[in-house]
Amino acid sequence: MAADPQKIHPDYDVEAPNHPSAPLVPRSMSKSDAGDPERAVPQQQQQQNPPEHTTPVMHSRPPKKRRSCCCRFFCWLISILLILIVAIAITVGILYLVFRPKVPKYSVDEIRVTQFDVSDNNSLSATFNLTITARNPNKKIGIYYRGGSHISAWYDDTKLCEGSLPKFYQGHRNTTVLSIPLTGQTQDATGLQSSLQQQLQETANVPLNLKVKQPVRIKLGKLKLFTIKFRIRCKIVVDNLSANSAIRIQSSSCKFRFRL
Repeated sequence: MAADPQKIHPDYDVEAPNHPSAPLVPRSMSKSDAGDPERAVPQQQQQQNPPEHTTPVMHSRPPKKRRSCCCRFFCWLISILLILIVAIAITVGILYLVFRPKVPKYSVDEIRVTQFDVSDNNSLSATFNLTITARNPNKKIGIYYRGGSHISAWYDDTKLCEGSLPKFYQGHRNTTVLSIPLTGQTQDATGLQSSLQQQLQETANVPLNLKVKQPVRIKLGKLKLFTIKFRIRCKIVVDNLSANSAIRIQSSSCKFRFRL
């Protein structure tokens, strides 16, 4: 009798409904989303290396440097000064266009010498009488000649005599003739007298300088401005300085300027 072939029976029941099937990949491996076991990442590595969340980088502007208080103060100061300068320039320009200012004119018309002699103590006494013409060519500007003026006559660096101008008001386009006496005394006049004699022998004339300082107030229409100083320099050449004699003026020129 032939022996039955040996049958191999499985250890479990293939028909058991709840028997788990063998995993296709090791338990230590996890499947990828696409189901590719080769690309599976070990669960232990996933636990050790959790996914990193990237934070967007915010690029902020560099902070501005704050200016110091001194820098701000000087900026404001310079701005205010510039505004003042521009305002003053505009005001001066408007006043110039409205009033059209012109420089006053002066001339020395006559000189009379009533005393010019040396005394026993070697001092020179001189008395002059000047006739000066002042002209105001302005249509809308008046001039107040105030007290505190000074006028002096010089030969080289020696002051011969001095005096002052009278106080008066000179209106628009006005011409005023002034008679001004000058008196003075010079010590140690021996050298001065010999220099004058030599000057007359060589050139037949005597150069003189007149210096005038006159405080005035300018009137623009009905507005009176602050006080300024007129400075006048006149160069005069006369034929002699003899007392009580006719003196002829050979040349005369005056320059004018003012100071605040």
